[in-house]
Amino acid sequence: MRPASIVLTAFTGLLWGVMAMVVIGVTLTLITGEVALPQATAAGLAGLLGALVFVWRGSATGTGGAPAWAYCAVVVFLVLMIASFAGPFSLPLSVAPVWQGLALIAFVAGVTAALRLCLRDARFGAMSRYEREVIYIRIAKGVGFVVFTIIVALPFYVMVMTSLKSQQTLLANPLDLSIDFSQGLSGLVRSYVELFTQFNFGRYLMVSAFVSVATVVITLLLSVPGAYAVSRLRFPGQALLARSVLLIYMVPAIVLVIPLYAVFSQLGLRNTLTGLLIVYPATTIPVALYMLQGYFRGLPAELEEAGLMDGLSRIGVILKITLPLSLPALASVSLYVFMIAWNEFLFAFMFLDNPDIFTLSRGVVSLNSSEVPRQHLMAGAVIATVPVLVIFLWFERFLVQGLTAGSVKG
Repeated sequence: MRPASIVLTAFTGLLWGVMAMVVIGVTLTLITGEVALPQATAAGLAGLLGALVFVWRGSATGTGGAPAWAYCAVVVFLVLMIASFAGPFSLPLSVAPVWQGLALIAFVAGVTAALRLCLRDARFGAMSRYEREVIYIRIAKGVGFVVFTIIVALPFYVMVMTSLKSQQTLLANPLDLSIDFSQGLSGLVRSYVELFTQFNFGRYLMVSAFVSVATVVITLLLSVPGAYAVSRLRFPGQALLARSVLLIYMVPAIVLVIPLYAVFSQLGLRNTLTGLLIVYPATTIPVALYMLQGYFRGLPAELEEAGLMDGLSRIGVILKITLPLSLPALASVSLYVFMIAWNEFLFAFMFLDNPDIFTLSRGVVSLNSSEVPRQHLMAGAVIATVPVLVIFLWFERFLVQGLTAGSVKG
């Protein structure tokens, strides 16, 4: 039995016990509205002893019986309840008993699963440096995953739950972010209904959809021939152009918005969607050129040469050979450009003053005032977030494939 192995095992259990208790305790507070004070010390002790039992049972051979993770779960549960005096969240059992029970189950299951993933190859005997480093990496990956999930999920959860509340409920208990089903479906979605009936959010959605789709179309129409020319044709300055397409991103948008504001005001393009359809493609075409030229270079040139020998023109080669083979790259570029145009705020805020042509991001900002209840602002944020989130999750495979295309040749 090596002390280093015992220390590593104990540290892993202590870490996951404390982290799981804090995360689940905060979640319980948000769901029930009751201030839960998670017993981190008891949770850390439970995780520590559970980890030692898990490795001990995993290291033992020929013992039979239940698997190591089952012993670990039982030890974690018993130690937590004993060390916290049956109050792991410092709440009476009569307060939200169902949620407390679910939180306790989530804690035991989460700690057991984390220990099983991190310590499945650990043992109390001699461990090589490689085996210890593997455990370190697993711990780091797990902690990073938990932290990233909290950073992403917590604001979205608060935003959605706040949008389902009434003004009276928010003023009475701002910490209560549970769903009150007693008010019925109409009461839950009242903020969303009022956004579309009183604040013209349906028009904001249509304007944002039009601007985003138009930006995608204009970007593809200009970037596809440009990327093809840079990747396939030979002309003076080709290498310089290929390397400098992203230089526009070295200039901050805040530096460009002031001169563009002055120029567009003189040309009558301010407070029009035409002005946005000039600015947006100007910011998205460089990155589209950069992404597409890498993909075009990865396509076999022999296919295009065969098409030219069969009598196709250069445009025919692009339309009938290059573009059909480039659908993953085109999909990823379209998605990326759409998200940029959908979420863009600075130029829309500076150029648009007429509420009839507000984009969605500009419309959400118009709700940020003392006269508009907070639940309406959160409902507007949800409406602005969900469409692009669904589109991103649906086309994620194309985005990854298009971004990595052309990175390896041969």
